[in-house]
Amino acid sequence: MSSNELTAARLTGAGLNLIAQALSIFDRDLRLAVCNRRYREMFDFPAAFVTPGIGFEDTIRFLVQRGEYGPQDDPEGAVRVRVEAARAFVPHYLERVRPNGRWISVEGAPLAQGGWVTTYTDITEIKLQESLLRARSEELAGELGAHAERLAQANRALAATNAALEEAKRELTEMEARTRLTTEMMPAHIAHVDPGLVYTYSNRRLSTVLPGIPAEIVGLPVVEAVGPETFARILPWLEAALAGEASVHEFTHDASGRRIRAAFTPGRMGEGPVSGVYILSMDVTEEAQARAALAQTHKRELAAQLTSGLAHDFANLLTIILGLQGRLVRLPGLPAEALELARATVAAARRGGTLLDRIARIAAPREPRPVATDLARFLADLATLAAPLEPAATRLAIEAAPFPGPLMLDAGALQDMLVNLILNARDALGPGGGTIRLAARPIRDTWLELVVEDDGPGFTPEALRHAFDPFFTTKGAAGSGLGLSMVYDATRSAGGTARVANRPEGGARVTRRLPLRPAPAVAPPRLVLLVEDEPVLRTEVREMLTGLGHRVVEAATADEALALAEIPGIDLVLSDISLAGPVTGVGLIEALAARGHGAGRLMMTSLPVGHPLHRRARALAPVLAKPFEAADLARALAAGAGP
Repeated sequence: MSSNELTAARLTGAGLNLIAQALSIFDRDLRLAVCNRRYREMFDFPAAFVTPGIGFEDTIRFLVQRGEYGPQDDPEGAVRVRVEAARAFVPHYLERVRPNGRWISVEGAPLAQGGWVTTYTDITEIKLQESLLRARSEELAGELGAHAERLAQANRALAATNAALEEAKRELTEMEARTRLTTEMMPAHIAHVDPGLVYTYSNRRLSTVLPGIPAEIVGLPVVEAVGPETFARILPWLEAALAGEASVHEFTHDASGRRIRAAFTPGRMGEGPVSGVYILSMDVTEEAQARAALAQTHKRELAAQLTSGLAHDFANLLTIILGLQGRLVRLPGLPAEALELARATVAAARRGGTLLDRIARIAAPREPRPVATDLARFLADLATLAAPLEPAATRLAIEAAPFPGPLMLDAGALQDMLVNLILNARDALGPGGGTIRLAARPIRDTWLELVVEDDGPGFTPEALRHAFDPFFTTKGAAGSGLGLSMVYDATRSAGGTARVANRPEGGARVTRRLPLRPAPAVAPPRLVLLVEDEPVLRTEVREMLTGLGHRVVEAATADEALALAEIPGIDLVLSDISLAGPVTGVGLIEALAARGHGAGRLMMTSLPVGHPLHRRARALAPVLAKPFEAADLARALAAGAGP
């Protein structure tokens, strides 16, 4: 305690000792915190009972045993009743006669920090005066004195009640502030609208869920705040909530392309009428993209199961047909007509093999492999690739909006898809040629939209209904009907959407939206000490690191790593948490930290998050979960791994 605090404490104690009233303060644990000299003198306490820390129960038991509260049939029961009343911390005022014949008043009030303060006032003289007054003017002043006494008690009780109300008001204000802070910190929009669909409360998150919406919307009608289109979508659910029906729905915000989940809960008190609607809105775009990709994966797995047996047997049959027809073609003296039929049969069998390959790619295409892609350079390369495929009368026009940096895209799959669409547009234009337009632009910060258009005749009504159906084609025998189906499948696998339509001015339009995911910053080249006891896995991680431009020094144990760490220029230690030998990867990192080694630290593991070793590792360095790909490793390195 500082000298100023000590002086203040002494002054406070001296001041309390000078007042005429006895005073005691017990804390929330019912232990004495403060008392004055008058408190000890009034109750003639031994020194132990005026020492801070003495329990309230011990004090009451001492007073009961000494007869402070008169004869007691059940002394322990009397102690228990008073202790339970004290634990309730209820403001109180009472007057009583002590065994020595003197009157005292006892007034207690709870403290905001817990515990309570009690003052004891000797009112013997006041009681004697009241007795004299009643004796001398019994007929005239008896009723007035009693009334005054009741009024005084009522005033004292009222004062105690007012103090309790002020404390409750303070606590309510604090609770309201905490509630508002909590709602402002949540990554969701929380609001209340009255029966007239006017906002009466809203946190400031609506503009983060629905871009372009004002942050301050309290007092605005819902239709004015969210716009007519969005209002029309949610109006049926608002009306259902006003009728007492809670619901949760998802819808797409057209202006931003975001997927929104909204919960509508009727607001009512008890069994009373609905007083409005509580609304909770969240941006679930990434979740919806992941769900779409997962659903498409499930569809592919089912398709693979259904077609694998058939495709296997069909491939065997085609192999037999090709073999027999090949032998037939090589027979000497075969008539020209028979030779032509045999060659046509071989061509048909080969076409069947191509068809099987396309079915296999639909049923189980390769997993998307997104890499950092410069979209402008990608489209320039695409124009070069597509140029030989176009007739002289056909022109490919590419228009791309500027992007701030590379995007995470499966460049190979995207190139195949766009070439497929360009070839479809070329076939639709026919020999007369025309213009094929490819546009790439961002939709807010959510989607990358790719649009391929042509000046041809457009889609027929039947083609619009079945464009993405496998084996549907308008090219007759020249088409397999799997081109647009493969475009749709690859798009859905990436978590995107695909649509076909006719342009108002004529021609076809195919719109493909992919999740817009900026590529992480590229980590500068480093000299990495890789510590992994599994040789095959160590080789894989080394290939990832060298593929990202880093140099690698390898170790299989912590002891080897500690020796190699002294090599000049080691910038980063990438270690598995679990290593063979007495020292784990966590122990290795701890040893390097104890040496003051300046290299960055990054750990990897397949252990669950709740494992003790995993928890120790997280306190020392970032942890990369296995299995991971090169892109995951690049992101972890770019995020930084400090010493």
